[in-house]
Amino acid sequence: MIAIPRSLLLVLAALFSAYHVALAISTLDVPASPWPTIVALALYVAATIASLSIGSRVRMPDWLAAFDLAVCIVLPLLVTSQLDPSIPNGYATWYVAAVGTLMTIAAARRQLAAAWLGVIALAVQTVIWAGPLALGTLGVIGSIAWVAIAHMLSAALGTAARETRRYAHAEREAAEWQAAQDAHLFVGQTRLVQTNRISAPMLRRIADRGGVLTEPQRLECRMLEAAIRDEIRGRMLLTDDVRQQVQRARERGAVVTLLDEGGIDDLDPAERERVLARLAAAIAGSQADRIVVRTAADTSTAAVTVVGLVEPVPGVPAIDPDDLDVELWLEIPRREPLGP
Repeated sequence: MIAIPRSLLLVLAALFSAYHVALAISTLDVPASPWPTIVALALYVAATIASLSIGSRVRMPDWLAAFDLAVCIVLPLLVTSQLDPSIPNGYATWYVAAVGTLMTIAAARRQLAAAWLGVIALAVQTVIWAGPLALGTLGVIGSIAWVAIAHMLSAALGTAARETRRYAHAEREAAEWQAAQDAHLFVGQTRLVQTNRISAPMLRRIADRGGVLTEPQRLECRMLEAAIRDEIRGRMLLTDDVRQQVQRARERGAVVTLLDEGGIDDLDPAERERVLARLAAAIAGSQADRIVVRTAADTSTAAVTVVGLVEPVPGVPAIDPDDLDVELWLEIPRREPLGP
């Protein structure tokens, strides 16, 4: 987030406030009675210290803004009650700059409504006490200008902060998109290399024989094609043990389908190894004619489901898949069940 250093703001505000306090103390002999000025001075010091120290966030608490506004309304009334508006009072009108400083602090801490109400109240009191010309001679216009500048700076910093967050969010999205594209490219290249490694020998053999293959060679080609499909659709379901058991199931004539839909991507390596070891054992122990392995949704308690189907009449393929009997139904849990 873009912001002026907090320490710099605190030092500048403290110096300005200390200057106003020094002016007030040096002119205590000007008012008819110094006690209202002393009370006003105490309120101003308390409000300034509270405004600079309370709250760690950028925005001033609402109750503190209300307190500062009340101080800025009371301050001119206390001081001017002991001053003569018909004569020059010099630095005894320190309260004008003090109100401007306090309301500038409020504006800088995102309490703009309180800040504007404070300087407006100061302007109204000044016009009532000494007339419209006093707005310039006493410096009320300067106090209003401070609040206006603080308002503009606060709005500019807020806009800059929002733009910074928006650009940072866009940068994160671009980085994530680039990472996803790189991952897709890497996966594609890996699968291409893997597919080439598996299929290249058979493709060369087919080319050498002019496409004329024996039945065992055709069966081998079908096995290779199924293995390549497993590498594409099976993804995280494949280990050496799973590949071996799937190959054995196909060699005895079973149709094996592996479908990885991302349901086990978030498993840690140890849990994934346990799930896939259980999967390999399930395929090895099944005599089903068709075996379907699918990852479950990541919200499910099961990681992988295994379904084995058999022909109702051995050796006679079923016309309707719904006529197949269930030989195996297994849900492998995502987490190892706790013991009793």
